[in-house]
Amino acid sequence: MTAELATIIDFIRYGASRFSAAGLTFGHSHDNPIDEATHLVLACLHLPPDIPPAYGAGRLTAEERARVLELIERRVSERLPVAYLVGETWFAGLKFKSDRRALVPRSPIAELIESGFAPWLDDRHVERALDLCTGSGCIGIAMAEYHPDWRVDIVDISDEALSLARENIAFQHVEGRVEAVKSDLFAGLDGRRYDLIVSNPPYVTEDEYAALPGEYSHEPKLGLTSGEDGLDICLRILDQAADYLTEDGLLIVEVGESEHALAALLPRVPFVWIEFKVGPMGVFALERRDLVEHAAAIRAAADARR
Repeated sequence: MTAELATIIDFIRYGASRFSAAGLTFGHSHDNPIDEATHLVLACLHLPPDIPPAYGAGRLTAEERARVLELIERRVSERLPVAYLVGETWFAGLKFKSDRRALVPRSPIAELIESGFAPWLDDRHVERALDLCTGSGCIGIAMAEYHPDWRVDIVDISDEALSLARENIAFQHVEGRVEAVKSDLFAGLDGRRYDLIVSNPPYVTEDEYAALPGEYSHEPKLGLTSGEDGLDICLRILDQAADYLTEDGLLIVEVGESEHALAALLPRVPFVWIEFKVGPMGVFALERRDLVEHAAAIRAAADARR
Protein backbone atom coordinates (compact mmCIF):
# COMPACT_ATOMS: atom_id res chain seq x y z
CA MET A 1 0.00 0.00 0.00
CA THR A 2 2.74 2.48 0.92
CA ALA A 3 4.51 1.85 -2.39
CA GLU A 4 1.97 4.18 -4.00
CA LEU A 5 3.06 7.11 -1.77
CA ALA A 6 5.43 9.49 -3.51
CA THR A 7 5.06 13.17 -2.58
CA ILE A 8 5.23 15.20 0.60
CA ILE A 9 1.45 15.64 0.50
CA ASP A 10 1.01 11.88 0.05
CA PHE A 11 2.97 11.16 3.23
CA ILE A 12 1.22 13.87 5.25
CA ARG A 13 -2.16 12.49 4.19
CA TYR A 14 -1.06 8.93 4.94
CA GLY A 15 0.31 9.86 8.35
CA ALA A 16 -2.84 11.76 9.28
CA SER A 17 -4.97 8.78 8.26
CA ARG A 18 -2.84 6.36 10.29
CA PHE A 19 -2.96 8.63 13.34
CA SER A 20 -6.74 9.03 13.13
CA ALA A 21 -7.34 5.31 12.66
CA ALA A 22 -5.12 4.50 15.63
CA GLY A 23 -7.05 6.84 17.94
CA LEU A 24 -3.98 8.78 19.00
CA THR A 25 -4.15 11.68 21.44
CA PHE A 26 -3.08 15.08 20.15
CA GLY A 27 -1.97 17.42 22.93
CA HIS A 28 1.71 18.12 22.36
CA SER A 29 1.73 21.35 20.33
CA HIS A 30 -0.96 20.07 17.91
CA ASP A 31 -4.63 19.26 18.35
CA ASN A 32 -5.35 17.30 15.18
CA PRO A 33 -3.80 14.51 13.08
CA ILE A 34 -3.11 16.63 9.98
CA ASP A 35 -0.96 19.17 11.84
CA GLU A 36 0.79 16.36 13.67
CA ALA A 37 1.56 14.48 10.45
CA THR A 38 2.73 17.71 8.82
CA HIS A 39 5.14 18.33 11.71
CA LEU A 40 6.52 14.80 11.46
CA VAL A 41 6.99 14.76 7.70
CA LEU A 42 8.45 18.25 7.30
CA ALA A 43 10.81 17.90 10.26
CA CYS A 44 11.98 14.52 9.01
CA LEU A 45 12.77 16.16 5.66
CA HIS A 46 14.49 19.13 7.38
CA LEU A 47 11.93 21.54 5.96
CA PRO A 48 10.31 24.51 7.77
CA PRO A 49 6.61 24.46 8.74
CA ASP A 50 5.86 27.45 6.49
CA ILE A 51 7.13 25.79 3.32
CA PRO A 52 5.29 27.10 0.20
CA PRO A 53 2.40 24.81 -0.85
CA ALA A 54 4.04 24.09 -4.20
CA TYR A 55 6.68 22.00 -2.44
CA GLY A 56 3.97 19.57 -1.37
CA ALA A 57 4.33 17.93 -4.79
CA GLY A 58 8.00 17.20 -4.14
CA ARG A 59 8.85 13.48 -4.28
CA LEU A 60 10.73 11.71 -1.51
CA THR A 61 13.86 9.67 -2.07
CA ALA A 62 13.90 6.01 -1.06
CA GLU A 63 15.87 6.83 2.08
CA GLU A 64 13.46 9.62 3.02
CA ARG A 65 10.46 7.37 2.43
CA ALA A 66 11.85 4.71 4.74
CA ARG A 67 12.61 7.24 7.50
CA VAL A 68 9.20 8.93 7.35
CA LEU A 69 7.33 5.61 7.36
CA GLU A 70 9.41 4.39 10.29
CA LEU A 71 8.50 7.46 12.36
CA ILE A 72 4.83 7.25 11.45
CA GLU A 73 4.73 3.64 12.65
CA ARG A 74 6.59 4.53 15.86
CA ARG A 75 4.12 7.34 16.55
CA VAL A 76 1.32 4.78 16.33
CA SER A 77 2.93 1.83 18.09
CA GLU A 78 4.86 3.62 20.85
CA ARG A 79 2.55 6.63 21.34
CA LEU A 80 5.63 8.88 21.33
CA PRO A 81 4.99 12.61 20.87
CA VAL A 82 6.11 13.76 17.42
CA ALA A 83 8.47 16.33 18.97
CA TYR A 84 10.41 13.51 20.62
CA LEU A 85 10.45 11.43 17.43
CA VAL A 86 11.94 14.22 15.31
CA GLY A 87 13.85 15.96 18.13
CA GLU A 88 12.38 19.39 17.55
CA THR A 89 9.26 21.50 17.89
CA TRP A 90 8.11 25.09 17.47
CA PHE A 91 7.13 27.54 20.20
CA ALA A 92 6.29 31.25 19.76
CA GLY A 93 7.45 30.97 16.15
CA LEU A 94 10.88 29.63 17.15
CA LYS A 95 12.38 26.16 16.71
CA PHE A 96 13.55 24.33 19.84
CA LYS A 97 15.23 21.02 20.49
CA SER A 98 12.87 18.63 22.24
CA ASP A 99 13.38 15.25 23.88
CA ARG A 100 12.45 13.29 26.98
CA ARG A 101 14.56 15.45 29.28
CA ALA A 102 11.70 17.98 29.48
CA LEU A 103 8.06 18.42 28.56
CA VAL A 104 7.17 19.15 24.95
CA PRO A 105 6.70 22.97 24.72
CA ARG A 106 3.00 23.80 24.39
CA SER A 107 2.11 26.61 26.81
CA PRO A 108 -0.43 29.28 25.79
CA ILE A 109 2.10 31.75 27.22
CA ALA A 110 3.59 31.66 23.71
CA GLU A 111 0.74 33.92 22.63
CA LEU A 112 1.63 36.44 25.34
CA ILE A 113 5.27 36.43 24.26
CA GLU A 114 4.37 36.99 20.62
CA SER A 115 2.09 39.90 21.58
CA GLY A 116 4.74 41.55 23.75
CA PHE A 117 2.69 40.72 26.87
CA ALA A 118 0.23 43.44 25.87
CA PRO A 119 -1.46 45.05 27.69
CA TRP A 120 0.30 43.82 30.81
CA LEU A 121 3.67 45.41 30.06
CA ASP A 122 2.45 48.46 28.11
CA ASP A 123 3.42 50.92 30.84
CA ARG A 124 6.20 48.88 32.44
CA HIS A 125 9.95 48.98 32.01
CA VAL A 126 11.48 45.50 32.01
CA GLU A 127 15.20 44.88 32.36
CA ARG A 128 15.27 41.48 34.04
CA ALA A 129 12.84 38.60 33.61
CA LEU A 130 12.63 35.11 35.08
CA ASP A 131 11.27 31.90 33.61
CA LEU A 132 10.63 29.66 36.61
CA CYS A 133 10.29 25.87 36.07
CA THR A 134 11.72 26.39 32.59
CA GLY A 135 11.95 22.78 31.36
CA SER A 136 13.32 23.01 27.81
CA GLY A 137 13.90 26.76 28.26
CA CYS A 138 11.34 27.70 25.62
CA ILE A 139 9.50 30.46 27.52
CA GLY A 140 12.58 32.28 28.79
CA ILE A 141 14.52 31.94 25.55
CA ALA A 142 11.54 33.16 23.52
CA MET A 143 11.20 36.16 25.85
CA ALA A 144 14.84 37.00 25.19
CA GLU A 145 14.41 36.59 21.43
CA TYR A 146 11.40 38.92 21.34
CA HIS A 147 13.00 41.42 23.74
CA PRO A 148 16.73 41.71 22.97
CA ASP A 149 17.19 44.32 25.72
CA TRP A 150 16.02 41.96 28.48
CA ARG A 151 18.27 39.84 30.66
CA VAL A 152 16.51 36.53 31.33
CA ASP A 153 17.19 33.84 33.91
CA ILE A 154 15.72 30.38 33.32
CA VAL A 155 15.41 28.11 36.34
CA ASP A 156 14.68 24.44 36.93
CA ILE A 157 15.41 21.85 39.60
CA SER A 158 16.05 19.09 37.03
CA ASP A 159 19.61 18.61 35.77
CA GLU A 160 18.26 16.86 32.68
CA ALA A 161 15.87 19.68 31.82
CA LEU A 162 18.62 22.26 32.33
CA SER A 163 20.98 20.37 30.03
CA LEU A 164 18.34 20.59 27.29
CA ALA A 165 17.65 24.25 28.13
CA ARG A 166 21.35 25.06 27.79
CA GLU A 167 21.41 23.37 24.40
CA ASN A 168 18.47 25.54 23.36
CA ILE A 169 20.23 28.67 24.62
CA ALA A 170 23.13 27.85 22.30
CA PHE A 171 20.78 26.78 19.49
CA GLN A 172 19.06 30.19 19.60
CA HIS A 173 22.36 32.09 20.10
CA VAL A 174 21.22 33.93 23.23
CA GLU A 175 24.15 32.93 25.47
CA GLY A 176 24.91 36.54 26.37
CA ARG A 177 21.39 37.33 27.53
CA VAL A 178 19.99 34.13 29.04
CA GLU A 179 21.40 32.31 32.07
CA ALA A 180 20.29 28.82 33.12
CA VAL A 181 20.28 28.31 36.88
CA LYS A 182 19.67 25.11 38.86
CA SER A 183 17.35 26.01 41.70
CA ASP A 184 14.42 24.66 43.70
CA LEU A 185 12.14 27.54 42.69
CA PHE A 186 13.76 30.72 44.11
CA ALA A 187 16.20 29.03 46.52
CA GLY A 188 19.29 29.41 44.31
CA LEU A 189 18.67 32.94 43.03
CA ASP A 190 20.64 34.78 45.73
CA GLY A 191 18.20 37.63 46.19
CA ARG A 192 17.95 38.57 42.50
CA ARG A 193 14.96 40.73 41.60
CA TYR A 194 12.91 40.73 38.43
CA ASP A 195 10.48 43.08 36.74
CA LEU A 196 8.63 40.08 35.33
CA ILE A 197 8.37 36.49 36.55
CA VAL A 198 6.71 33.96 34.24
CA SER A 199 6.12 30.36 35.21
CA ASN A 200 4.53 27.26 33.72
CA PRO A 201 5.01 24.99 36.75
CA PRO A 202 3.72 21.45 37.22
CA TYR A 203 -0.03 21.62 37.92
CA VAL A 204 -1.53 18.23 37.04
CA THR A 205 -3.36 16.50 39.89
CA GLU A 206 -2.53 12.91 40.80
CA ASP A 207 -5.95 11.74 39.58
CA GLU A 208 -5.52 13.59 36.30
CA TYR A 209 -2.06 12.11 35.81
CA ALA A 210 -3.35 8.57 36.34
CA ALA A 211 -5.92 9.15 33.59
CA LEU A 212 -3.58 10.74 31.03
CA PRO A 213 -3.23 9.03 27.61
CA GLY A 214 -0.08 7.07 26.83
CA GLU A 215 1.61 9.97 25.04
CA TYR A 216 2.18 11.72 28.37
CA SER A 217 3.93 8.75 29.97
CA HIS A 218 7.04 9.58 27.93
CA GLU A 219 7.38 13.00 29.59
CA PRO A 220 9.06 13.48 32.99
CA LYS A 221 6.45 13.23 35.74
CA LEU A 222 8.39 15.86 37.69
CA GLY A 223 7.29 18.41 35.11
CA LEU A 224 3.61 17.47 35.30
CA THR A 225 2.31 16.67 38.79
CA SER A 226 1.94 18.94 41.80
CA GLY A 227 -0.05 17.27 44.58
CA GLU A 228 -3.63 16.22 44.98
CA ASP A 229 -5.12 19.45 43.57
CA GLY A 230 -2.20 20.47 41.34
CA LEU A 231 -1.39 23.57 43.41
CA ASP A 232 1.53 22.58 45.67
CA ILE A 233 4.20 24.30 43.57
CA CYS A 234 2.01 27.25 42.56
CA LEU A 235 1.38 28.07 46.22
CA ARG A 236 5.11 28.03 46.93
CA ILE A 237 5.63 30.44 44.04
CA LEU A 238 2.90 32.76 45.32
CA ASP A 239 4.37 32.65 48.82
CA GLN A 240 7.91 33.59 47.73
CA ALA A 241 7.55 35.65 44.54
CA ALA A 242 7.18 39.09 46.18
CA ASP A 243 10.73 38.84 47.54
CA TYR A 244 12.08 38.41 43.99
CA LEU A 245 9.96 41.01 42.20
CA THR A 246 10.80 44.68 41.84
CA GLU A 247 8.34 47.13 43.43
CA ASP A 248 6.10 47.29 40.35
CA GLY A 249 6.85 43.74 39.26
CA LEU A 250 4.38 41.35 37.67
CA LEU A 251 3.87 37.60 38.14
CA ILE A 252 2.32 35.45 35.38
CA VAL A 253 1.63 31.77 36.12
CA GLU A 254 -0.08 28.96 34.23
CA VAL A 255 -2.14 26.55 36.35
CA GLY A 256 -4.38 25.03 33.68
CA GLU A 257 -7.36 23.10 35.00
CA SER A 258 -6.33 23.91 38.58
CA GLU A 259 -7.61 27.47 38.04
CA HIS A 260 -10.89 26.82 39.84
CA ALA A 261 -9.24 25.14 42.82
CA LEU A 262 -6.85 28.10 43.20
CA ALA A 263 -9.63 30.68 43.00
CA ALA A 264 -11.62 28.77 45.62
CA LEU A 265 -8.60 28.38 47.91
CA LEU A 266 -7.66 32.08 47.80
CA PRO A 267 -10.95 33.87 47.02
CA ARG A 268 -9.73 37.33 48.10
CA VAL A 269 -6.59 37.33 45.96
CA PRO A 270 -7.33 39.39 42.81
CA PHE A 271 -6.07 36.95 40.20
CA VAL A 272 -6.58 38.30 36.67
CA TRP A 273 -7.32 35.33 34.43
CA ILE A 274 -5.96 36.08 30.98
CA GLU A 275 -8.11 35.58 27.89
CA PHE A 276 -6.40 34.01 24.88
CA LYS A 277 -7.55 33.79 21.28
CA VAL A 278 -9.08 30.40 22.04
CA GLY A 279 -10.50 31.57 25.38
CA PRO A 280 -9.34 31.15 29.00
CA MET A 281 -6.41 28.78 29.49
CA GLY A 282 -5.78 28.87 33.24
CA VAL A 283 -3.10 31.58 33.20
CA PHE A 284 -3.21 34.42 35.75
CA ALA A 285 -1.43 37.74 36.19
CA LEU A 286 -0.83 39.20 39.64
CA GLU A 287 0.88 42.40 40.78
CA ARG A 288 3.58 42.32 43.45
CA ARG A 289 1.51 44.70 45.59
CA ASP A 290 -1.33 42.16 45.63
CA LEU A 291 1.06 39.41 46.68
CA VAL A 292 2.18 41.61 49.57
CA GLU A 293 -1.34 42.60 50.56
CA HIS A 294 -2.54 38.99 50.69
CA ALA A 295 0.71 37.49 51.97
CA ALA A 296 -0.84 36.10 55.17
CA ALA A 297 -3.56 34.14 53.38
CA ILE A 298 -1.10 32.87 50.77
CA ARG A 299 1.39 31.82 53.47
CA ALA A 300 -1.32 29.95 55.39
CA ALA A 301 -2.36 28.06 52.25
CA ALA A 302 1.26 27.24 51.39
CA ASP A 303 2.11 26.17 54.95
CA ALA A 304 -0.80 23.73 54.93
CA ARG A 305 1.04 21.79 52.19
CA ARG A 306 4.35 21.45 54.01
